[in-house]
Amino acid sequence: MKVLKTLSSLLLSVLFISLGYAQSLEPVKITPEWLSKIDSLAPTSTREKAPVRKVMMFSQHTGFYHWIIPHNIELFKILAKKTGAFEITNLRDIHAFEKENLSQYDAVIFNNCNPSGPKRDLFYDLLSINTSLDETAISEAAKTYEKNFMDYIANGGGLLILHGAITVQNNSMPFSKLTGGSFDYHPRQQSMHLKEVDPDHALVQAFKGDGFTHVDEPYFFKNAYFDYDFRPLLYIETGSLEGMREKPKSSVTYVSWIKKHGNGRVFYTSASHNAQSLDNPEFLQFLLDGLQYVVGDLKADDSPLPASEHPD
Repeated sequence: MKVLKTLSSLLLSVLFISLGYAQSLEPVKITPEWLSKIDSLAPTSTREKAPVRKVMMFSQHTGFYHWIIPHNIELFKILAKKTGAFEITNLRDIHAFEKENLSQYDAVIFNNCNPSGPKRDLFYDLLSINTSLDETAISEAAKTYEKNFMDYIANGGGLLILHGAITVQNNSMPFSKLTGGSFDYHPRQQSMHLKEVDPDHALVQAFKGDGFTHVDEPYFFKNAYFDYDFRPLLYIETGSLEGMREKPKSSVTYVSWIKKHGNGRVFYTSASHNAQSLDNPEFLQFLLDGLQYVVGDLKADDSPLPASEHPD
């Protein structure tokens, strides 16, 4: 009987894994041809003329590795070069979050810098790797780095969060309030139509009222997400999604938004897990517009939705 139960469990696990990855897209190699294609699709200028801004891109993961990380690095290097609007510095060490270092930059990009579970604390993980401090000292230092970063944003810094990087401090409610929410789970990858909440909003002009369709992970959120203390940009309809863990709390889930945090600005997009999404020039423009928003050059309505407009 125990053998049968074990076999049944294994079969169910295999079935679950097969279903979960049935539509996953194959990783794309970064070749001269791929770089040339992205260069040809990337916008040549920003929507607003402004001084050259300094941006730190942080890409060190300690948990799940997203294969799109190096593609995003190359994309933003291309955007910086083509527009002349940004200087991008790529960093991976905990010292990137020292106050003195952060003060050099107009904005930070979190590039799928996923921490490990169940703690889901990037600063703790990075300290564990790079120091010989004991557990208590690491925990205290991690809190200091979290405060450093939150103060940096509150004092006027910008933050652009790509896909899985919403998990950076996933169990911290103060950090969840900064980002607009925490990651809960996602069903398997599938084709989704992302739609504009307000087609006239400045940050979604790239899509021309049609949104865009791609294969991705449908993200669901928790913690501060249900405060709706943000201006949503894109949403997915949950009724057509497959493989959900539970019945959604709403007929729509917001998958991109902007928000204020003190004097700073935050832009989040759950798109995308896959570099194939970067083949869409409208999506590239959307990312560029998001970066120009967080550095403070592209003005947009970032007031939270009125309570009367919250999803059912």
